[in-house]
Amino acid sequence: MPWRLLTRLGHVVRFATEHGGHAPAADPRLLAGVIFGQLGAAAEPKAFYSEMQSDDAFRAPLAWAEIEPDTFDGLILPGGHAPGMRQYLGSELLRTKVAGFWALERPVGAICHGVLVLARTTDPSTGRSLLYGRRTTCLPKYMERSAFFATSWRLGRYYRTYPAYVEDEIRGALREPDDFVRGPRVMSKRGTDTDDQPAFFVEDHNYISARWPGDAYVFAKRFASRLGR
Repeated sequence: MPWRLLTRLGHVVRFATEHGGHAPAADPRLLAGVIFGQLGAAAEPKAFYSEMQSDDAFRAPLAWAEIEPDTFDGLILPGGHAPGMRQYLGSELLRTKVAGFWALERPVGAICHGVLVLARTTDPSTGRSLLYGRRTTCLPKYMERSAFFATSWRLGRYYRTYPAYVEDEIRGALREPDDFVRGPRVMSKRGTDTDDQPAFFVEDHNYISARWPGDAYVFAKRFASRLGR
């Protein structure tokens, strides 16, 4: 969703992976359906993903080591789950790049598990998490727990990327308990291009966070507004 909206507005979106050079790929379960054809992506985002696969920038991503933070106007940290995400969520190299971009005070967006990257990144000037003193949301614990309990009999710990729930780790990085904002309880209804009512985001200065794919449209809209187009 963010890629589609931003490119339609005329922005150039660059991608980055650990080693770069080769197109990344979505978790195939999310395209076919996680279990019995359910819990996967809806038809619209799957169509956007198919379109994105033809984007030259997607097919030739930068390596994390090649990122020069001051050459970009904004940064989006996407979400995702399952053990394969640890490559991204646990990279010290990526965190150094994120810290460099954060210091520029340009727009930063994070959704779902992507908020963990910010929580785990240390501000060199304070020695604390980048999110210390900021308000944020992330994947709510009730969502992560519900998905795990519904699928663990067949998929094991597929929905548990780490032993700790995302919300618990994020809360531990914040200054005040009230700096975490869970948002209205929702399980299935998603925001659309024309209806943001079911969606939720938190905006704190240059930082925008959202909870799950159901927030992706409004998340992308708010991020685009920060870029000034």
